[in-house]
Amino acid sequence: MSVERRREMVGRERHKLSLSRRCRLPGISRGSLCCRPRGESQKNLALMRRIDEQSLKTPWHGARQMARTLRRQGHPVGRKRVGRLMRLMGLRSLAPGPDTGRKHPTHPICPYLLRDRRIDAPNQVWCDDVTYIPLAHGFVYLVAIMDWHTRHVLSWQLSITQEASFCLDALDAALERYGKPEIFNTDEGSQFTSRDWTDTLEASGIRISMDGKGRWLDNVFIERLWRSLKQECVYLNAFDSVRDCQASISAWMEYYNRERTHSSLGDLTPSEACETWREAA
Repeated sequence: MSVERRREMVGRERHKLSLSRRCRLPGISRGSLCCRPRGESQKNLALMRRIDEQSLKTPWHGARQMARTLRRQGHPVGRKRVGRLMRLMGLRSLAPGPDTGRKHPTHPICPYLLRDRRIDAPNQVWCDDVTYIPLAHGFVYLVAIMDWHTRHVLSWQLSITQEASFCLDALDAALERYGKPEIFNTDEGSQFTSRDWTDTLEASGIRISMDGKGRWLDNVFIERLWRSLKQECVYLNAFDSVRDCQASISAWMEYYNRERTHSSLGDLTPSEACETWREAA
């Protein structure tokens, strides 16, 4: 919650209740009214980039194993620090953790709909995910929506926070340009279990599928997209600003859709796979 929002909740005008009392009622720290959150230090930003690079190589590493790997590479870090940075980046181990079947009681969790389902045409299933993109002096988050059959990236958005709004912007852009899928499959991240997200899909008549326990492999297509993007674009550049990042990723996404061939598509590009299917239909 921002400082401005906290101040709005407490109120600045004269009030019968003391400031301490007004802060205590909504559960807001009095000190948080004045503090300005600091960004991560340059040392932590460098460490976050190293964690992200290592996560592409060993996506099954949790905080403990990641910390051990980084220490062997000469980075004296502990598990708690690595765990905090991984949570900030939205990274998590692909290996199942303890009691992974327990869900947050207020989050609407939808069943998994793709078991034994044959996917052989565009707009049958869409999927999406969020990843972390390092900048020279900070970081941003990237969401992309992909057609499962053709691997075509339908839309994408950058954001400085992990709130659901930028995911909704990407969803609206994809629906407006490409119609709608029969099923939209996501993980159980907070952006995709939010009421705004699920209401938008349901209002469009789209069935919602969510990866459950042991279904991490279903997100492998978009994970491969992140690996290619970071190795071929992000890590070859030092983005000084969000604008530089936006321009470079836009150019790479255009290359990915229109020039990068896939052996699983018969050496076609995602755009060519879409056109070929439409012509055959």
